[in-house]
Parts: sequence; structure tokens; C-alpha cells
Amino acid sequence: MVWTTTRVHLFSGVVLAVPAGLCVALVAGLIEIATQPLKATAQQDVPLQIGIVQRFGEKQKDTLLLKAASGDRVTVRFAANGKPETVSAPDLKLEIANQPIPQPELYERVVFSTHRSFETAEAQAQQWKAQGIDVELAQPNRWEVWAKRSTYNTPLLRRLLIQSLEAKGIKNVRLDSRVLTSTPRVSWVLNGRRYATDRLDISTGKGIMFVDRERDDVPNRLYGGAFRIQPNAYGNYSLVNVVALETYLRGVVPNEIGGWAAQPVLEAQAILARTYVLRNLRRFVADDYQLCATTQCQVYYGLGTAVEATDRAIAATRGLVLTYQNELVDALYSSTSGGVTAAFNDIWSGWDRPYLTAVIDSTNPVWNLGDRSLADEKNFRAFMAQKTGFNEDKAELFRWRYANSLEQLNQELREYLKSVKHPLASFKTIRNIQVTQRSVGGRILKAAIATDAGAIVLEKDDILNVFSKPASTLFYVEPMVDQNRALKGFAFVGGGFGHGVGLSQMGTYRLGAAGWSSPQILNFYFPGTQLQPINQSITLWKDRSTSEAQTSQNQ
Repeated sequence: MVWTTTRVHLFSGVVLAVPAGLCVALVAGLIEIATQPLKATAQQDVPLQIGIVQRFGEKQKDTLLLKAASGDRVTVRFAANGKPETVSAPDLKLEIANQPIPQPELYERVVFSTHRSFETAEAQAQQWKAQGIDVELAQPNRWEVWAKRSTYNTPLLRRLLIQSLEAKGIKNVRLDSRVLTSTPRVSWVLNGRRYATDRLDISTGKGIMFVDRERDDVPNRLYGGAFRIQPNAYGNYSLVNVVALETYLRGVVPNEIGGWAAQPVLEAQAILARTYVLRNLRRFVADDYQLCATTQCQVYYGLGTAVEATDRAIAATRGLVLTYQNELVDALYSSTSGGVTAAFNDIWSGWDRPYLTAVIDSTNPVWNLGDRSLADEKNFRAFMAQKTGFNEDKAELFRWRYANSLEQLNQELREYLKSVKHPLASFKTIRNIQVTQRSVGGRILKAAIATDAGAIVLEKDDILNVFSKPASTLFYVEPMVDQNRALKGFAFVGGGFGHGVGLSQMGTYRLGAAGWSSPQILNFYFPGTQLQPINQSITLWKDRSTSEAQTSQNQ
């Protein structure tokens, strides 16, 4: 087998050969590209760029301690006065120093929309692209769709864009502006000398390093690979771990599924984690890396969390990915489905994924969606009252009820509306919360919040942006009243934890204990899919901008 590869200069002195199929995400913002043939197999490891500290410098007096293993040294490469320089020490403490700017600078971005998830943000971005507007995705806090900064790169262009949209009746696009009088710079002291720069390439002789963000509660963690400090899209910095795929998985699988499950369960998780990362390399193009290390991507805590059982699962499935019609699947998974998984479009916008449908999470005939659709509220409440016979029925969050005071809900809604600059942000009180539309699998598609100032309609997982509870979109609402029948709050009554799309991690525990193999587990949650070794014929991700926009407009 022969792959065309691209030589990517990740940073000074380090060149990696990358399969050409991966280059859409890898080459963004990189300096030099040249192609050459390379013989490769599914055993080839792929280099990844993971943002393990995404916003270094956003906290006052932020620090990072980077430490080599015993007997090793941290080597730092950077440019000083236009010349390359290299220094080394057993450890390196990075600090943030704010430097005054001679002339105030305007920092602006045009924000089209704000979303809970990357998936919905990307679908929205593709609709803008279909209209000929250049956009990019960013995650300053929630996911946002921005006018692409390199295209709309002057105040005039940004304002003309907003004016043209307003002329078409589009009023919800906003301009976020601030004037900068200083800029953060990364600084450190070695051998009595203070250095300051905005880009660092960092490595160790043994290829492992401890990372400790000292001013938070995240523990000191051990990572493999190389590292770099670089500016991000938000005016601070990111610490990026450049790590091989199979090494990366050693820091993901135990933290996503645990090490105590049956081996087929761990193997299924390893295959999904591998598939997920290769399909999602495009997420953080705006910040010049590929994936984060949190639940917004996959939880990645480095080598210090690796355990023997998950290492065996990773090795046993090396190179295996899950595909549908020779394209990597959206390898989605969550903690607990609540007894029924969610179809992709139950939670997010975008084109339909035929392999991500509503599946009753049971090996028993406990419910037939064809006969008793959960879009019907009566059926839905009967389903939620059923608490046995499911794969997850022993899980803590299989069923739940959260009571919320009116005061708490008012505060949460007000904070959300202010954050997105909603015109009803000054409302006084919520009068009602009502589910107005459900999917066949019972997930909330639309909910209406009535306030004294007007109604607010939330779609799909947006309601989880607003309220800290519920734990999923599989719930119904109960008004709570006091002894005088005055409204005092609402209870959310439901099941599951997380988005519910794809594989249920709690559900796999029972399937694994029952002797199911990893292919059987994956086929249960992703019907119609195929397992394959990574190979040249597989499409990692296909841009469906035009077709997605047309589908959304027709819905």
C-alpha cells in the first residue's frame, strides 16, 4: 500500500510525515508543505496536536511548571531578536507578564451565533459558508461562529459585513470589541536571566514531561511527546502536546471508560476514541491545534493515568476504526442514555447520520418505538416511569428528578441571555417552562420559556446551555407550587447523563458482562457500520456545507 504524505513542519527542527487524507486539518497555519510517497500500514502512528492547557494567561498571575523526569532536562527553543536560541534546565516555570503597548490596539470579532456544542456550531457555520460568507469556529467559552478574522481584517470590513446582514433583516449578529493597552507575554527565568516570547518549542530527552498549572486544582500530570506554547484566538496562550495517536489513546481510554470493565468494552471504547480523534482534527483550526483535552473533545490526562487493562485494549485494536460507507463515523458516546439513545439530529443540527438513530438501550423487548413513539407526551411519561429491563437500569443517573427554585432558574436564564446579548435579558421572572416538541426517541426538540417580558424558544441541547440541571434533554417539566398555589419553581424529571448519542458507556458494562464482543457492542449502538484498519480508501471527514444548508432550510 502506498500513501501520499505531506511533510509538516510542526515546529523548529521537527518534521512529521502525515497521510495526505489528514492534511485538511493539519496544514492550517503551518509553514512548509511538500509531498512524497510513503509506504504505510494500519500500524503507522499518526501525530496529533492536543491543546492540554487551552487558555494559559487568562487568569491573573497564571503559571505553568514544566518538569523533566529524574535525570532528564527540559529543552526550550525560541527566537530572540530574530535569532534562534536554545536553553535547558531540569524544570521550567512559565509566567505571564503584561507588557504595555505603545499605541492602543482594537481587538474585534464578529460573532454570528453561540452554541453548546461544536456539532451545532459547525452546522451553522456551513450555512453561512453556503451564502458566501467566510467564517471560522472558536471556543472562547461556549462554541461560537465568527466571521473569519483573516478575511474581515479591518474595522471597515467588519462593519460593512454587519450592515449588509442587517439590510437583509439579520439582526442577531454582534460585534465584540475591546481596546488593548497591554499584551500578555510568556516569560521565565533561567540562570538569573529573564526571557520573554510568545512562542516556545519544548522537549525532553526521554520524551515525557510533567505539567502543572499551579494556580488551579488540576493535578501535576505526566505527558508523552513534545510541546509548544503558542498564541491562541483569545489574546492568551495554549500549551499544545504533540503526541502520537496510540500514545494519546493511553491517556484517553482509562479516563473515558475506566479500567475495570470487561475487555471487549475497553476495546470498543479504544476503537471509538481512535475514530473520534481522526474525524475531529478540524475542531481548533482557529487556535492552530486539533483537539482539546476536556469533555468538549475527549478527556485526555496523559500517561500518568494509563493502566494495563486499557493498554491491552488499545494494543489489541491498534489501527482499527469504525466506518460507514467507507467514511469514519461520528464516534459519539456518553455516560448514560436513560434507556434510549438519541439520533444525531435529536441533539444537533446538520445532515442525518443513518447509523446514529434512537435505539432502545436494552437486549430485552421492553419498548417498541415503532408502536409507541416517545414524541407523544403520554408515551414519554410512561417510558420514564419504567425503571427495569434496560442495560443501564442500575446506573445512578438512569433516572433522576431535580427540583429548582424559581429564583435559581431566573438567575440562570438571565445570565445566559446576557451572555448572548438577548433582547429579553432584562426580564423579571419566568412564568412557565414547556416542552413543545419531542423526537421519536423522546429528546426535547423545542422548549418554550414564558417570561413577563416575552417568550424564549430553545432548540435541542440549547436548554442545557441555560439551566445547570437537567442532566440530559430526556426529561419533562413539573411546575412546583407552594401551599397558596403560587409558582415557586420547576422540577426536571428525566433520565440519562450527557447527549445520549451513539454508545452508552454504562450500557456497555452490562453487554460486556453478558459476553458480548467489541464488534457486537459497536454494531448495537452504531447499526450498519463496519470495522476497518486505517487505510488509504477511508474518508476521514467530508465537508457537506451546501447539502447541510439546503437540508436545514427545508426542515
